[in-house]
Amino acid sequence: MGRDAVIEIVNLTEKNLIDAPEWQSHPYSCKFCLYWEFPEECTDPLSEVKEERLERKRLWVRWVRREFGDCGKLIYVDYKCLGFAEFAPARFLPNAVRYQSGPPSDDAVLISCLFIPEKIYQHQGLGSLMVKSIISEARARNIKALETFARKGRADSPSGPVEFWQKHGFAILRDIDEFSLLRLQV
Repeated sequence: MGRDAVIEIVNLTEKNLIDAPEWQSHPYSCKFCLYWEFPEECTDPLSEVKEERLERKRLWVRWVRREFGDCGKLIYVDYKCLGFAEFAPARFLPNAVRYQSGPPSDDAVLISCLFIPEKIYQHQGLGSLMVKSIISEARARNIKALETFARKGRADSPSGPVEFWQKHGFAILRDIDEFSLLRLQV
């Protein structure tokens, strides 16, 4: 990423969801992932056609935006989407109750995902830019707190490692299993 790169963070919509990153090594690419939204139906990512999964995700985004407001971010670098974030109150993300360190607090918005899939763009500050954008939006919307689940010392989780979030002011709220629940008062 060069110094003159054009970086833009936009709110996720049902229309721009198609731009969300997709990568070959994992069938749960952001735009097709239903892990948080439909856990009881999301056992085999290859059991449905990608277009069907994308349409279900679009319907979820439309519903949450109507009921709660904006619920995600995309980050573009030089007009290519390189990152995805998703957030909403836990009632819109039913898989959140399955985490032993949960459930998320009733007064918080859960950041369920924050992901930069291509390794060459990781550790370049893009995730930090997205977190700052989410925090700024939360303050503007008078959201009391943000929470997320993250792993200690490992980046292989939907939202990255605990240490990343702590760098942004999040503190461990509960730490029961491999996923800690972190919280930031906004």
